[in-house]
Amino acid sequence: MLELATDLLAARDRGRRLAVATVIAVDGSAPRAIGTSMAVDDEGRVIGSISGGCVEGAVYDACNRVLETGASEVCEFGFSDDDAFAVGLSCGGRLTVFVQELEPRRPSDRASEGALPAAAEQVLDELRRASEGRDAGIAVLLRHTGTTLMTPRRPSESGRSGESADPLSARIADELAGAIDAGRTVRRRVECEGEVLEAVLLVSAPPPRLIVFGAVDFSVALSNAAQLLGYRVTVCDARPVFATPDRFPGADVVTRWPVDYLVSTAVDERTVICVLTHDDKFDVPLIEAALALPVAYVGAMGSRVTHDRRFAKLRERGLGDQELAALHSPIGLDLGASSPEETAVSILAEVLAVRHGGSGRSLRGTEGAIHLRASAEAP
Repeated sequence: MLELATDLLAARDRGRRLAVATVIAVDGSAPRAIGTSMAVDDEGRVIGSISGGCVEGAVYDACNRVLETGASEVCEFGFSDDDAFAVGLSCGGRLTVFVQELEPRRPSDRASEGALPAAAEQVLDELRRASEGRDAGIAVLLRHTGTTLMTPRRPSESGRSGESADPLSARIADELAGAIDAGRTVRRRVECEGEVLEAVLLVSAPPPRLIVFGAVDFSVALSNAAQLLGYRVTVCDARPVFATPDRFPGADVVTRWPVDYLVSTAVDERTVICVLTHDDKFDVPLIEAALALPVAYVGAMGSRVTHDRRFAKLRERGLGDQELAALHSPIGLDLGASSPEETAVSILAEVLAVRHGGSGRSLRGTEGAIHLRASAEAP
């Protein structure tokens, strides 16, 4: 839902009623992940895609039913050997989709008040935040009774006096805040005061950072490729003749001593740091500082000889096995890459494998679900 925020708000501003279908569970392989949404307005226009084509028609029909009745629905789509012509996924997986009207309809005698129910107002607030590029989050609660409830994460910002968050809402808000910090949509089992339920935490966060140290040819290729993956790229080099905006279009270019910049800039657990200078006077203090930060990935370019020399110097500076184990050096996966562009693919392939828990092996040599994060619930 949050990935469609700009389009949903624009349709709403044009006076359109909207039904939104959101994937809340994935079993086995499926083309889209938890949190993916598709919307249909009251003129039959479609926004987004739920599965890349497999079940769009059935989801479209469900959205139209919700617009007609106002009642939310939970729909399951999967391949069945008993009924191979039923609506399903050709990849063999199963999707559970929650369909609801964006704003619950109001009795006509309240329409003149211009006041939405509190939950609907807060959901719209989160959509506005997402459309502005800020962090946003919505929780879909799946109760054992079968009912489904939308709960935003910032009840205290609604401005209404006299409201107090119940323990369950407070717990969900904490879980959702953690998911936003991690920057990803997850599914959680939540226990509160004897009640156990499933919660799908829909998250939209600003793009993760990729900080490249060293304005070399490999950095140009890495910067261009990382931007295609949605990273906000910064390139830092102490040499102004190489660190120029013309060489790195779309990236933030910083001319500072690398370690000074790293310790002064904001990073988080999604940040990727790539050290491509392979110059010890830059690399050693920079890697030491990077390994002390709570980031997703630290990688350093260099030959085996360079790697061994760096490791020895890092050990001399007091780093132990645990710290050094977090360093990806030599950087990248073994793809046989040689050119800057191929090396960028090698580096980003390793970043993706680390981020999503992939093995880095050829899929034909593996078994089980292809879409690991979609098929497995987060811990």
